Amino acid sequence: METPNDLKLAVLIDADNVPYANVKEMFEEIAKYGIPTFKRIYADWTKPTVAGWKKVLLENAITPIQQYSYSTGKNASDSALIIDAMDILYTGKVDGFCIVSSDSDFTRLATRLREAGMKVIGIGEKKTLNPFITACDKFIYIEILKGEPESQIESSKQKTSKKTTKKEDEPLSKIDPQLIKLFTVSIADLADENGWTFLGELGNLMLKKKPDFDSRNYGFPKLLPLIRSINKFEIDERDSGKNNIKHIYIRIKTNPKP
Repeated sequence: METPNDLKLAVLIDADNVPYANVKEMFEEIAKYGIPTFKRIYADWTKPTVAGWKKVLLENAITPIQQYSYSTGKNASDSALIIDAMDILYTGKVDGFCIVSSDSDFTRLATRLREAGMKVIGIGEKKTLNPFITACDKFIYIEILKGEPESQIESSKQKTSKKTTKKEDEPLSKIDPQLIKLFTVSIADLADENGWTFLGELGNLMLKKKPDFDSRNYGFPKLLPLIRSINKFEIDERDSGKNNIKHIYIRIKTNPKP
């Protein structure tokens, strides 16, 4: 039986709409969900604006696809990426796609791939518009992936040393009433007769309701520390009987402390 980490993924990158920083960390993230069997990147490589990608391509064995810009103001790479995605889809050689872009023009592509039974993972910047995010099974913000190429570190070291140090400690998103409500409703949806919900099932449901949900967006490496910080939920750690592995259950506090 095929596990999620055995899924064959086509990774298609829009070089015009994502930075080349954190590409190594990006592929480490993708490896959590499957094996990248196709790795292609699209751009007009005659433009100086994408020169920073060239070293990254060699280090990560990404195939560059040349697409000339036939008119000003149009991103020709979008069409090339979409055509390749459909060609790959019909080969039947992959189980899912990873679309790396902050461009919401790929919303329809993500929807079409999911209609065909493909798992679709989106990766882009925090500025990505919601339609593309919700069209994916999961959306990951590049900003939560740590690390920068040395060239970028050196070029910005003196200008942003103080500001960067401060921003690195700030999460992408803040815990707000909407997030707490989403947790509360989701726990209630899954709760047993005693109000308890298994943590793993809760995480899966949160992702279905909010594809860009990730505890790292709020400054926490895992879901459990995020839930603990809210202080409105009870946590029960139960022995599974296997190598000190515990099953975590969550329920809503009847009288939560402020």
